[in-house]
Amino acid sequence: MATDEQLEAIRARIDDIDGQLLSLISDRARCAQEVAEIKLAAVQSDTQASPLFYRPEREAQVLRAIHEKNPGPLPGDYMVRIFREIMSSCLALEKPLTVAFLGPVGTYTQAAARKHFGQSALPQAQSSIQGVFREVEERRCDFGVVPVENSTEGMIGQTLDCFLESPLHIVGEVELPVVHHLFVGLTTGDGEIMKICGHPQALAQCRTWLETHLPQVPLEQVASNGEAARRAQSESGVAAIAGDIAAEMYTLEKREVSIQDYASNTTRFLVLGRDFVPASGQDKTSVIIASRNRPGALLNLLRPFENAGISLTRIDSRPSKTEKWTYVFYIEFEGHLEDQIVDKIMNELEEQSIMLKRLGSYPCAPI
Repeated sequence: MATDEQLEAIRARIDDIDGQLLSLISDRARCAQEVAEIKLAAVQSDTQASPLFYRPEREAQVLRAIHEKNPGPLPGDYMVRIFREIMSSCLALEKPLTVAFLGPVGTYTQAAARKHFGQSALPQAQSSIQGVFREVEERRCDFGVVPVENSTEGMIGQTLDCFLESPLHIVGEVELPVVHHLFVGLTTGDGEIMKICGHPQALAQCRTWLETHLPQVPLEQVASNGEAARRAQSESGVAAIAGDIAAEMYTLEKREVSIQDYASNTTRFLVLGRDFVPASGQDKTSVIIASRNRPGALLNLLRPFENAGISLTRIDSRPSKTEKWTYVFYIEFEGHLEDQIVDKIMNELEEQSIMLKRLGSYPCAPI
């Protein structure tokens, strides 16, 4: 039949294209190996130096270009994810990256780390945000990923507080849509949910759904959605609020889909590293400032940004922890510390503040 002949012709074309893709990806991988050899040779004469295999600004530039040049029919975000995995696999040929994240396994932070670094990075779960910072500071991990902000619950103060003492820099950001599902273990039958576990934020973000559909079922707060998933797997009658990665890690059954109260719920994560990142062309900068305690202090800190036409993307205050009723300000804005106009602003702020800490400039999340 003509239809069968047409399908066979298309399948033959697909096979040919797959062969070309295989060859081109292999060529790209060999290029990555050559890059690694060149970098290693360049530092052999310097015993204190180590090659810089991962370049956040370069990766962001490549992924942005893929998104802009994508001709379709696949959506740009899909194409970027495909290339992210290719880049992750090629980078692993140079040096597999170890990435600390707020654990346990199955959390949204692990999903964010996977989105940013790809499947080929080696994830290392940590029990606390401080633990993520410590693993990177002490060089047991190359990078770290921590949550910093949720679109419905606000800033995560613990992350901001860690920056006050840590020498680490922000080298990237990840935005992850938060889609909560209700999971149960394989031994929990229909109508047998006796308890629902979840991180406090997850329970809060699903409050309306829970009150409407399961008002009589008690809720239990746990340290993470990953822990909730583990409980659901091991305890009959326990349900967990978690994301898809939890089901993957713990072999759970998805009982209800997308139970969060707001469809636009998104969490932003920061990528921690030990080095400053060069400009990528589309960057953000984060700083922490302690102002003198006098009238109009905050206004004076913000005025240089207004005068320069620089957009602030975030401002938050935290207790200074050095003197009661004194505060530091976390400020995030568009631009890079290498930009002349940003450098001028930093000089002005140093004159007006008692402490200015440059947390780093980093590429805006490409997807």
